[in-house]
Amino acid sequence: MDDQPRNAVQEAERVQRGIHGIAGMGAATVDLALIIAFWGQWRVVLVIAGVGVVLALGNGVVLEWLVSKTSRARVEAMRMVLNVAGITLAGISTQWPVLIWVFVPYNMLWYFGLDPWVRPRMAIYLVAINGVALSTGAEPLTALAFSLIGIFGYLVSEKRGSLLMQKHAELEKAHQELQQLHQRAIEQERLSSLGLMAASVAHEINNPMSYVTSNVDSLLHDMRDEPDLSGTLKEYVDDVLPATLDGIKRVNSIVSDLRRFSRGDYEGYTSYDFNAEVRTALRIARIQLGHVRVEESLNEVGTVVGRPRQLVQVLVNLLVNAGQATPSGGVVSLSTSRQGNQVRVEVRDTGSGMSEETKSHLFEPFFTTKPSGLGTGLGLSVVYGIIKAHGGRIEVESELGKGTCFTIVLPNVPPLPAEKTSDAALRAAGR
Repeated sequence: MDDQPRNAVQEAERVQRGIHGIAGMGAATVDLALIIAFWGQWRVVLVIAGVGVVLALGNGVVLEWLVSKTSRARVEAMRMVLNVAGITLAGISTQWPVLIWVFVPYNMLWYFGLDPWVRPRMAIYLVAINGVALSTGAEPLTALAFSLIGIFGYLVSEKRGSLLMQKHAELEKAHQELQQLHQRAIEQERLSSLGLMAASVAHEINNPMSYVTSNVDSLLHDMRDEPDLSGTLKEYVDDVLPATLDGIKRVNSIVSDLRRFSRGDYEGYTSYDFNAEVRTALRIARIQLGHVRVEESLNEVGTVVGRPRQLVQVLVNLLVNAGQATPSGGVVSLSTSRQGNQVRVEVRDTGSGMSEETKSHLFEPFFTTKPSGLGTGLGLSVVYGIIKAHGGRIEVESELGKGTCFTIVLPNVPPLPAEKTSDAALRAAGR
């Protein structure tokens, strides 16, 4: 059973238990009225009092205790038998006055459970009471009148109960949606804070790295100008310092990528080198791919029009997911190609793959198969939104145990709002 129907039924059960207390007070009041009406006829009074006590204890204590021992349907069947026996005994003893007939619709309004057997129990209840009543001298019109009151009263209460359960389910769904929106706002705020922190850290690293780059570069040039260097120093000039400078440049590239990637300002459409942004994404995601072999096949694509930071965000997400899904020694491959007026990107891994059920929910917000704390379920829904906004599409091929391939197809120039940018200029830039 789904959570919402289950919660609605549990709520109705709780309400029903609350009704039992009120219903018991009503039954006691009718019993008191009967005792007053037959005061002096002690045998009848004794029967009325005895039946009232038995029904009160049976309905309010014994049968409710039995709910924990057996099913609610069985308990309500016992309740029906107990009430039929009590009402018919009191009716025969009092010759079926109107006050006895009050119990018939009253018990029908006092739920006989919430299972599919409610109406059959109601039918058995009415047939049994009316059969005994009419065979022991009850007035037929009185029996008919109170039976009709009971039937239509129950149908009205059933409808109202159904509407209340539906309203409760709707409120529960709205509450869950609000919780999801709240959680999403928290995650977005956290990601925004992380972006600001990354930009700040990258800025702080960039300053000293500028000095290091300048100093090592100057040292290398000065040493190359020296004519008389020892063998050890020549090795530094030929191998060590150039390799060191190359490593410093790689660090500077990563810092620059992080600064640009974490910027929170609006990014408009621009013309950019597609493969250069793909390499940027690969550098950022490299730390998550240290346990696998990364294969690149970046064919000539040229420049395209779009939002480069968003493309990097898409590829970083897909590459990190591929790395997390692939065990040590596996392969993650990244390839690009141009197909007419479109560019194609593939991120393929040899990881665990996905089932058909997982693929059907893949791009839904908050859906994740990762353990708690490792994923929010926002990544692929954001990826889907970015690709759609660029007028592209994303396709997934996956098989359990055989890996996954995400394929992104983007137009050379996406659909552009005319008021934002000159369409003709951007199309010319994207050629």
